[in-house]
Amino acid sequence: MKEGSTLLITGGTGSFGNVFVPLTLKKYQPKYLIIYSRDEMKQWEMAKRFEDDKRVRFIIGDVRDADRLRRSLVNIDYVVHAAATKIVPTAEYNPIECIKTNINGATNLIEACLDQGVKKVVALSTDKASNPINLYGATKLASDKLFIAANLLGIIQKTKFSVVRYGNVMGSRGSVIPFFIEQAEQGTLTITDPKMTRFMITLEQGVDMVWQALNDMEGGEIYVKKIPSMNICNIAKAVSTDAEQKIIGIRAGEKVHEQMIGAEDSAYTFEYKDYYKILPVLNDLYKEQKLIKDGKPVADGFCYASDTNSEWMEVSYLKEWIHNYTKSRQS
Repeated sequence: MKEGSTLLITGGTGSFGNVFVPLTLKKYQPKYLIIYSRDEMKQWEMAKRFEDDKRVRFIIGDVRDADRLRRSLVNIDYVVHAAATKIVPTAEYNPIECIKTNINGATNLIEACLDQGVKKVVALSTDKASNPINLYGATKLASDKLFIAANLLGIIQKTKFSVVRYGNVMGSRGSVIPFFIEQAEQGTLTITDPKMTRFMITLEQGVDMVWQALNDMEGGEIYVKKIPSMNICNIAKAVSTDAEQKIIGIRAGEKVHEQMIGAEDSAYTFEYKDYYKILPVLNDLYKEQKLIKDGKPVADGFCYASDTNSEWMEVSYLKEWIHNYTKSRQS
């Protein structure tokens, strides 16, 4: 990204947006950074943080509204797509609403970006899009496919689309750590399955991966950051060593282990120092050197999953992170 550019982030009042916005303002000095979201109260609260920064603008809008998106993207250089219906049980019980936001909303955004000549678009994805077993994962897989295929249309209009995929974001709204912190006050932490493992990534690392994608992308890549795993019982232990751990059984649509790259994608996946890239099969683009760059092909049948990961987070590290996280929320 260049200094003086214009950016728009959908779903920008969420956990990711609240970290992405101040860090991006500081690092890239954009001309404008527009937060596009549908919750007026969250916008009002967020606007108080940036009331003295005239670069930050807010637009009330829904990704389901194609006309509103198209109007909001006039003269925008870069888009980060963070808007989604993402709580797994909520999606299972409200499937149509999840499809409207995650699939129809992605379609609306792609068409609006093409119409307005946006330069680059990065869509946030999830581990659940790899070999999905729940509706949220299935809709995000469909969304990923839409963004990757959009590059075939973007060839004419010069708009590039890529995806960033990562797992459990530490401390984000709806994630397990804030949930366990609340439960610890009552003395009992509920565990769905003691064998469960999760990838662990901070919001700051997620922001850094989006920046990496925006600066590296040629269009069509799925970026997967290398991050550690952790067992759910150890996550609970890091939150509280005194609280009881109560096994309650797995929730609707929940996976025991996370997967970000499946064996089926191994033929199109390349490894870099801090991340992987899954390159598009369409038009044999995975063979293009301009997309591969200095990447090395992974082994045939390679699978990047939380239970077979080579890197694991220590309880002591997470405990210290939780201490700092709790302290920052109280200040």
